[in-house]
Amino acid sequence: MKKISVIGSGSWGTALAVMLDKYGHDVTVWSWQEEEARRIREDGEHKEFLPGVPIRKEIKIVTSPEEAVRDAEIIIAAVPSKFVRVNMEKFAPYFKKEQIIVNVAKGLEDGSLKTLAEVIKECAPECDVAVLSGPSHAEEVGRGIPTAAVIASENEELAKMIQHEFSNPVFRLYTNTDVIGVEIGAAMKNIIALAAGMSDGLGYGDNTKAALMTRGMAEIKRLGVAMGGQENTFFGLSGIGDLIVTCTSMHSRNRRAGILLGQGKSLDETLKEVHMVVEGVNTAQAALKLAKKHNVSMPITEAINGVLFDGKDPRKAVYDLMMRDKISEA
Repeated sequence: MKKISVIGSGSWGTALAVMLDKYGHDVTVWSWQEEEARRIREDGEHKEFLPGVPIRKEIKIVTSPEEAVRDAEIIIAAVPSKFVRVNMEKFAPYFKKEQIIVNVAKGLEDGSLKTLAEVIKECAPECDVAVLSGPSHAEEVGRGIPTAAVIASENEELAKMIQHEFSNPVFRLYTNTDVIGVEIGAAMKNIIALAAGMSDGLGYGDNTKAALMTRGMAEIKRLGVAMGGQENTFFGLSGIGDLIVTCTSMHSRNRRAGILLGQGKSLDETLKEVHMVVEGVNTAQAALKLAKKHNVSMPITEAINGVLFDGKDPRKAVYDLMMRDKISEA
């Protein structure tokens, strides 16, 4: 049994807390709002983000950063990508050298173009950092539906330790040392899921979605390899596995947002209706900047940026993608 703290009380952080508590760990969850923490304690569930999933009273819900991580052996960073730095800076005075931080958010930092593991290492240089990723909807993990994911660290022994502690009959972890590949796959698949959702919203069919997913993976792989990732990583759980589940499931907030955009709703209207963080929106501009920095062709990512931020009509974006210069498949 490990003492585990979860920084972030959204759907994913809550689901991991419930799962780890069920299989014997001593779990604390940090919420940034006292009112939210009070409601979770009183209701015995997170009615806003993970309704119907019981939260046992043994899971401590706190709002003090110091209290949250004081005794933790493993700390799970489960805040949205755009809030990773500000929260890691808030917690930095309370981290200890022997503590391990596992990032489970998926995205990039827009201004610096850094991966989230790089951001965490900057804020907590004394701690070891690992990344957990893969096809893992919070709604299913919280309900105990069998799920497989990846734990990535340059320190293979560290990854194996987390694999041992987190794995159970409903949650299987594979280890990987390719942290950059795992993080790029995790961040980029959300952008492609927006495109897949737009296709659905426009009334297109399976052919269109299959093309977007396949060519989207080509973009993800090109960027990831250019940044130092290993090609095989993108054919694993944190690559094609996460892409499949995010592009096809209605649990996917990125796909749901894409559907609304394809139906003609504005970005503001879409984000209000989804009522959860849509990481593909947060990541799209950073991804395009990275593509230009590394001289990588990413036409789908460019098209999504046009729809999100330049007012481009989704049908025109599809037309332009279809009418690009004819090339070989690569």
